[in-house]
Amino acid sequence: MEFRVDRGDLVEAVGWAARALPARTPVPVLGGLLLEAGDGRLSVSGSDLETAARIETDAEVSRGGPVLVLGRRLLDICKVLPDGPVRCALEGSRFTVEAGGTRFGLSTLARAEYPAPPVPPGAYGSVDASAFAAAVGQVAVAAGRDDTLPALTGLQVRLDGDEMTLSASDRYRYAVRRLAWKAEAGGAEGEGAARGVVEALVPARRLLEVARSLARCGVVRIGLDGGGGAGGGGSIGFEGGRMRTVLRRLDGRLPGYGKLFDMAGAAVAEVECGALTEAVRRVAVVAEANGPVRLEFGPESVLLRAGYGDDVAAQRLPASLTGAEEVTVAFDPAFLLDALTSFGVRALRLELLGTGQRALLDDKDAPGVHRHLLMSVKQPS
Repeated sequence: MEFRVDRGDLVEAVGWAARALPARTPVPVLGGLLLEAGDGRLSVSGSDLETAARIETDAEVSRGGPVLVLGRRLLDICKVLPDGPVRCALEGSRFTVEAGGTRFGLSTLARAEYPAPPVPPGAYGSVDASAFAAAVGQVAVAAGRDDTLPALTGLQVRLDGDEMTLSASDRYRYAVRRLAWKAEAGGAEGEGAARGVVEALVPARRLLEVARSLARCGVVRIGLDGGGGAGGGGSIGFEGGRMRTVLRRLDGRLPGYGKLFDMAGAAVAEVECGALTEAVRRVAVVAEANGPVRLEFGPESVLLRAGYGDDVAAQRLPASLTGAEEVTVAFDPAFLLDALTSFGVRALRLELLGTGQRALLDDKDAPGVHRHLLMSVKQPS
């Protein structure tokens, strides 16, 4: 094996594939990246058995073939190489990397012990890459981080007709985002049409990384296999340009949000999103650990308060309230800021049931597209 490749292309390819490598593993070969050269292209693949990533880039190939090397060591080497062409070659059991008079040698790993790459799932449909990345980012903030409750660490992808719905919840908040997508003709579409709806629960942190890395690809194609219904299992694939990632789906599904989002009898407040975000960030400076930020809504304003005793902060903002003379709610400031910053819109519409009850945040100008449910914490009397 021997090839030449531009240093920038090599860094990008190795860096992208290395995201799938495990942080720690008792299986040494899982720390490796598989490089395969042939037909004017270099492909780089990595996997931790839950995620498999593969990327291709142009290369001048003198001798084709594969090699398995320590992924993070190769990435460290690529980052310090001088700009310009890089010559890579397999010389016996050593993989050499050479550029601008600098030469590195790497020992190789046993390729026969490396797990076979997963078969990419059949194409199901496609979505705008930047819109998908933005939507995943808006929803992933609500996903759980407790690995003892794996289903709650997932982001649920629901495909129904020409609409994709993303949702996540850690039991204390629930985010939902809808966006348009296009189903592929035939194949998996027939399966989806027969079932009416297809759902997949995917690790939220992994999906967020994948969506962000594909954001500039124009279009992301999504593939599904195994357990296409609500039961979980199987895998889900994402492909954009020359990059492809396959994620193992989580078992189970998130609890339904229909009844939670039914806010019958709620008072409705409207407030500028940016101003509220900055005000929460400001007054939360004095909030103690687990201390809430209180929002006291009146007919024409909202008063934000945080802290206790002499260490307090307050700020009043213009706002409107209908359905009640006044409503007070209180939230964990980190949760509230996660929700507010996920919107990035002009104005918010808040449906409020009062202290210790649910509050539903929505985009005032595009209702129903992105919604975020928070539980208001109870305040001591």
